[in-house]
Parts: sequence; C-alpha cells; structure tokens
Amino acid sequence: MRATLSKRGAGAALLLVLWAMLLLTGAVLGWARWVRQDLERGTQAQLGMEATAMAHSGVAMALHPNVSRISPQLQREIGAQLGYQVRMEGEGGRLNLNWLLAGEDPRKIQLLKRWLEEMGLDFQEREVLVDCLLDYVDADNLKRLNGVEEAPGYRAPNRPFLSLDEVAKVPGSEALLRAPGWREMLTLYSDGPVDLSSASPEVLRLLPGVGDDRVQRFVMFRNGRDGVLGTEDDMVLKSVEEVSLQFFGMNAKQSGQLKALAMVKDPVVRITARGNSGKVIRQVEVVVRKGGGNPAILYWNE
Repeated sequence: MRATLSKRGAGAALLLVLWAMLLLTGAVLGWARWVRQDLERGTQAQLGMEATAMAHSGVAMALHPNVSRISPQLQREIGAQLGYQVRMEGEGGRLNLNWLLAGEDPRKIQLLKRWLEEMGLDFQEREVLVDCLLDYVDADNLKRLNGVEEAPGYRAPNRPFLSLDEVAKVPGSEALLRAPGWREMLTLYSDGPVDLSSASPEVLRLLPGVGDDRVQRFVMFRNGRDGVLGTEDDMVLKSVEEVSLQFFGMNAKQSGQLKALAMVKDPVVRITARGNSGKVIRQVEVVVRKGGGNPAILYWNE
C-alpha cells in the first residue's frame, strides 16, 4: 500500500516537474520572440532614421543657391545601402488659390472657373463654389448671391487660406473634393501668376487665347529634344512677351492680357526628397523661395 502511494506521489511530482518545464519553455520561447521582435523594431527604427537623414541631406543640397533642378547633385548613392533622390518643381506651375481670389479680378476669377470646369463642376456648382470661396477670403461679412458668410456650424474667417485643407470647410466644395488630383494643381506659396516655365499643359490650356495646338507647340520647344521638363536641354524662357508672341502667336493686345495672368521663372520651388537606407524609404517635401541669400522655407512636411 505504501509502495503504491509512493509511486503515485512520484508520478504526481513528475507531472508537476513536466508542467513546470512546459511553462518555462513557453516563457523562454515568448521571451525569445519578444527579443527578436524588439531587435527587428530597433533595426527598422535605425534604418528609418538613416533614410530620414538621407532625405534631409537631399533637401540641404537642393536648398543651395547654385543647385537647380538639372544639377547632378540631386541624386546620390552612398554604397549599396544609403542614398537620396531629389525632384525640384516650379511652384508657379500650380494655380495659387489666394492669388486667384485676391481683389476679385474678373480675369483671375474666369481662370478659376475654367479650372473648376476642367475638374468636372457644372455651371451652378462653379458659381456656388466661387462665391463661397470669395466670401471665405474677403474682409467683410456681406454675402454674395451664391455665397455663404455664416451658417449653422460655419462662419467664414474672412482671411486668405492658410492651408489647402481649409478648402474642405468651404460650402459648395464637395464637387471639387471628389475630383481626382485637384490638390496637386493648387498652391498657396507661389508668387501668383502662372509660371510658363513650369506649368503643365493642363494648366497652360486654362490661359485665355491659348488653345491645344499652341500649348502643344510651346511645350515641345520648352521641354527640349528629350521632351522632359527639368533637364539640361530645356529652353530658357526670357519673358511672357517672348512666349506669347513667338510661340502662342498672339498680338500685342492679347500678349498684354496674358501678362496679367502669367510670368516666367517663379522663384518658389517645391522640393521632394526621398532618402533610402536599404529598402526603407522616407520622404520630405519642402516649398522654398530661392534666390539671393538664405532661402525662405514656406512649407515643410515629412
């Protein structure tokens, strides 16, 4: 009887030992998994920091006064793991929303309405949105025919836009927000007029007196033999008059009208720098006014 009890006790002890070993093994495996994940997180964090540093290096290079969008310094590889690639674009190639609305100039308002039409807004949607945009930025509380100065949960701030995110707050903006790519065609940072040096064909076609054929011919010469804007063979434009008279075939009166809406060589540049460390990539986007001494940074996002 005692032998039986002793065997039972030994068996129970063995089960407890085995159970304890099982728990210990599970704990060890869990700890090892946590250590491995922590190391992986640490490695990813380190790679992310290195990629961000590379992107910052690209921005620093692009900010140099002597570096332009055709400079070879905009791409660099440091070994097989580290490097950066930078793209520089003229910010004036976009439509400056605050400039279009400032002063309620009929020529600029018409340009804005033509763009909204290209974005797919019908006549009534365009009339409502433009009036609401004007009510948003003007200095008074007088409501326009199709505008809104005050409504439940909304009050026009009566100041220029501080961010393109604010467009979503404007009554009547829903149709525009549904249009793909609308944000990429707008800016708040350029000097204002459309920069003929960097504007896309889609923006150039919005200008009065400029049709598809004229735009196509101008872009072909402006972009050079390789057809790519921002390379060494790009044509250097001297003035709006040169473009309007020689490439658009305008007369002096039409050229004067275009000069109110266009310019060449806007000093504001958008810099997009992508840094990489191995397969990890980080991107920094900066809008800066270049020229003269220290560049003035207008926007920074990473």
